[in-house]
Amino acid sequence: MLAPALLQVKQWVRHSCLPPLSFRDRPAQRVVSRNLLLCWPFSASPAALCPYYNLTRRPMNSEAKLRFIEILQQAYSGERAAAYAYRGHWRSLRDADDRSRVRTIEEEELHHRHLVGEMLRQLGARPSAFREVRALLVGRILGLLCYISGWFAPMYAAGRLESRNIHEYEEAARRARDCGREDFLPCLLAMAVVEWEHERYFRSKVLTHPWARYIPLWEAPPPKEKIHAAYAELG
Repeated sequence: MLAPALLQVKQWVRHSCLPPLSFRDRPAQRVVSRNLLLCWPFSASPAALCPYYNLTRRPMNSEAKLRFIEILQQAYSGERAAAYAYRGHWRSLRDADDRSRVRTIEEEELHHRHLVGEMLRQLGARPSAFREVRALLVGRILGLLCYISGWFAPMYAAGRLESRNIHEYEEAARRARDCGREDFLPCLLAMAVVEWEHERYFRSKVLTHPWARYIPLWEAPPPKEKIHAAYAELG
């Protein structure tokens, strides 16, 4: 019965209560540790016993940072899937102008992936291995389907995807602000602007197809100026 109690106290002392102390402060650490050993059976929390506890808890924005990392991992892998899909898309097109434009979009998605990867690196995080494998499979499959699905379906799917990407980068900007990384805002919102341009292109192509009269389009994003206004609000 006593052994688990002592183990829990040791974990409190090591991980929750005490910051790294210099040699001259070691006596103070021993005093706090002794108080924990004496008083632990009568207290469910070390906060009331340890004067350093409130100073060494995880910062309040730690949860926001994790949420920010999560959406960056999602965007990083999403750009991989999009790039592979667009590679098959532009190669399946016959019109030279469309081939050139979709190929440029592929290159811009890869550039976004590089930028998001650098943000993850600065946050001390890595891409999600599961998302990376899934993105590879999805992107490859969609790229192959472009050769057999005709012209309309890839354009329509790409437009819906880019519409979601706009909101994804705007949400990433909000999460960056919440965790105190306002320095990422210009880049994130600039990528949202580029995704807005992608969506506009695919929407314009879809509207030229006769099927557009019978298939409802995805919701149109707000004007591009709204994204720049968001930067002023978030910053």
